Amino acid sequence: MSIVDPMIAPAVDRARASLAQSLREMVGSGEMDLARPPGDDGLIAASSPAWRVHGDFSAMMIGGISALLLQMLHPGALAGVWDHSDFRRDRLGRLRRTAQFIAVTTYGATATAERAIAHVRAIHDRIHGTLPDGTCYDANDPALLTWVHVAETDSFLRGYLRYGDPALPAAAQDRYVADVAIVAERLGARDMPRSRADIAEYYRIVRPELRGDHRVHEVADALLAPGPDRAQAAGLAVAAAAAIDLLPDWAAALHDRRPAPLARPAIRAGADGMSRVLRWALRAR
Repeated sequence: MSIVDPMIAPAVDRARASLAQSLREMVGSGEMDLARPPGDDGLIAASSPAWRVHGDFSAMMIGGISALLLQMLHPGALAGVWDHSDFRRDRLGRLRRTAQFIAVTTYGATATAERAIAHVRAIHDRIHGTLPDGTCYDANDPALLTWVHVAETDSFLRGYLRYGDPALPAAAQDRYVADVAIVAERLGARDMPRSRADIAEYYRIVRPELRGDHRVHEVADALLAPGPDRAQAAGLAVAAAAAIDLLPDWAAALHDRRPAPLARPAIRAGADGMSRVLRWALRAR
């Protein structure tokens, strides 16, 4: 039985519809064709935990911001952003494109997913250059693709476990990691982790390559800066604080953005409250 006063129910429904529309516009979900023809299981089967993880808006938003913070610690990934993107003004555009790619490769038909992957590979063909120390980088480098994908996968799963379903079984977590690896492999990544234990070992190996220099701090500042829209800025501020809190401790240290221990409960309570509102807005009637 509804506890909403019948007199104000229409206003509540309008508010929910308006918020839901704003969220869908933010990620461009209305622009995607996710239909699968009969017999087409896509790249990721509907039985995969990826459908649940990637379907949780708030966990993906928080995890997505955290993933970008994590990815930029790799000099090659940072250089691709620094040299080839308008990161200071295209923060939401970057998040939208990432959200659309994840949705299409998770839920879309095989052919649709493969077209999206081919499009990203074509973009990567143009992203290469030289790091400040003279080292060459290339977005199609399999090792760099592996880093970007692992950081993303781990961050999405961390976000879901904290703000979606903390009780997701370990076997389902490992299946998630294994199932989404196919997308990275289609992009050109190699030796992909297939479990959370594999990800922990991968981090142990790759951490000496990571840096937290002035360029990282500048890109992070641009990513986390408030926007002109007050409501959107307030939501992103909550998500940004939660994203920083979601980082592994060693990554937060490289960013020099470790939240104070006493602040963490408030950050998590705020993000949990925001998550509940977003799920309410997006819940099918």
